[in-house]
Amino acid sequence: MLVLCKARERIMTVNIRHLASSHRFETTVDGFTCELEYTLQGKVMTITHTGVPSEVGGRGIASELVRAAYEVARQEGWKVVPACSYARVWSERHPEYAGLRA
Repeated sequence: MLVLCKARERIMTVNIRHLASSHRFETTVDGFTCELEYTLQGKVMTITHTGVPSEVGGRGIASELVRAAYEVARQEGWKVVPACSYARVWSERHPEYAGLRA
């Protein structure tokens, strides 16, 4: 999944990979791995962790990881529990995904 991130008036392309068997989304930016981890019980995805190293922070990468997770949940017919603090705040700021929240 290719995603365009716009931060600080720069646009960059981020290739987000969904590693379904590992319950993880990840991308590599400037040599640093950024990730989102989740659990899946039935049709409920619980986002448990997002991580972006400080060296590549502030570029909107965590936001795009969470968005990618919500989009996969939509495609799969899953509900989402944003258990990690970043995903929880992100979901509050994106009411367009409210219908996916468990």
